[in-house]
Amino acid sequence: MATITRMDLANSLRNRFGLSAADSYKMIDIIFDEIEQSLINGEEVKITGFGTFKILSKSARIGRNPKTGVPAVISARRVASFRPSTNFRKTITSK
Repeated sequence: MATITRMDLANSLRNRFGLSAADSYKMIDIIFDEIEQSLINGEEVKITGFGTFKILSKSARIGRNPKTGVPAVISARRVASFRPSTNFRKTITSK
């Protein structure tokens, strides 16, 4: 399984559009910063044809340690969620 890094994305921009390495890396950083700030501000981020990112608030609950079975409190937290678009799901399942 391959991992795609920011550098891989920047290199793809550089190769496709003839941008400098520095400019393509800055573009990737700007895109991710925009997504991050929107999520921090409680906004959903919808990318047409790809999917939707949003932050979910999970309340505190009682869980169990899987090794010992001892009950433990799982604290309240905010988690990032991604829901792929219908087109994206179709593309993935057809390959």
